[in-house]
Amino acid sequence: MSYLVTFFIFLGFWIFMSGLFDIWHFGLGVICCALVSYMSSDLFFKEKPSFKKAVEVVRFVKYIPWLLYQIGLANIYIVKLAFHPKMKRQIYPHVVRFKTVLKDELSLVTFANSITLTPGTITLLIDGDVFYVHAIDKVVADSLPGEMEKRVGHIFGEVLWKH
Repeated sequence: MSYLVTFFIFLGFWIFMSGLFDIWHFGLGVICCALVSYMSSDLFFKEKPSFKKAVEVVRFVKYIPWLLYQIGLANIYIVKLAFHPKMKRQIYPHVVRFKTVLKDELSLVTFANSITLTPGTITLLIDGDVFYVHAIDKVVADSLPGEMEKRVGHIFGEVLWKH
């Protein structure tokens, strides 16, 4: 079962990324996805698929557009910061330390990667439940951990989230 789920995830991603639907390219995509799924399905799913995992996948898919929107907003903010006439006074790079309520390893990694994907922040270290994040200025630092932590926690059932 995990092989089929992995195959369809990879095939969906391949179709989205390639945009080629002729028989030759689609056939090669199916073959490649089948091979990669065969080799990695046990890595992708450590445990048997369950209803809980299906809910997590759906929640994660719903999280992606919000994350992309945040990345876009952060890009605009960084561009404004870079072109601000008083840029040297605005930028205050420093490391922020904060505790997270997240406990699950996958939640921590997802949160850390989400922070790093957002311009102006880089996750430097996760030490248990403590995050060390490099932030470009005080505004960005003050926004941590924020809404992103709650949304990631909601994906994996660690935090109750009201929309």
